Amino acid sequence: MIRPLLPVAFVLAVAQAPSFAAPGPPARGRDLAAACANCHGTNGASRAGMPSLAGRERTELASLLQDFKAGRRPATVMHQIAKGYSDEQIEAIAAYLSARSR
Repeated sequence: MIRPLLPVAFVLAVAQAPSFAAPGPPARGRDLAAACANCHGTNGASRAGMPSLAGRERTELASLLQDFKAGRRPATVMHQIAKGYSDEQIEAIAAYLSARSR
């Protein structure tokens, strides 16, 4: 039985087409920083226990993440989490969280 190729071609074309609703840099930082909410609170505003990240200097946040990533800062899990981010992703996370209010 011959299957029509049109559905496959359509899926491939849609997957490779640029998205007009693609999130820009602020959305990218927000999406990446969502993983921080489990420990550091929604938008980086911790309620208790963990340090708040919201409103801290972008350069400080990026430096902290880079230190965790490189193993220069002791941690229980942050060194493992930070290793999963590229330098560009770390910058996006830091920019997003620094723009949030505490």
